[in-house]
Amino acid sequence: MSAKKPSSREESETRIVCRNRRARHDYDILDRIDCGIQLFGSEVKSIRNSQVSIEDSYARVENGEVWLINCDIAEYPQATIVNHDRRRKRKLLLHRREIRKFAEAGQQQGLTLIPLAILFRRGLVKVRLGLCRGRRKHDKREQLKQQAHRREMEAALRRKR
Repeated sequence: MSAKKPSSREESETRIVCRNRRARHDYDILDRIDCGIQLFGSEVKSIRNSQVSIEDSYARVENGEVWLINCDIAEYPQATIVNHDRRRKRKLLLHRREIRKFAEAGQQQGLTLIPLAILFRRGLVKVRLGLCRGRRKHDKREQLKQQAHRREMEAALRRKR
């Protein structure tokens, strides 16, 4: 189910515009995939200006298609009357077999599709979608404790050197 690793050339041509930092705290990310997104021209211009937020957004499978819901892309000021709706549903572009493997597996197991990042790859807007399991409050606390212990150990090793 995992996506193939991008080559070093693809990594150099990739620019991350927006990250969902909250997702790593609230969810365990089991798998991820990059997919295209269907946008209007004014939305692409706003994304190029980093006027996008995916903090509260999620993806859902409806009628065999994957939709990005609650993603906030600011209006582009120069688009005047042909501007877009800020929080409209946007279709994510995946092959049918990817939808079957990735999205429907998440539905059956009670997992959530969360956008982790919006990026440009070779001039095209992509959404990095994660198959996630929600964390409970005690799981979040445990992870924060582990991170603090790891930081302390690394600091002690640096002081020792």
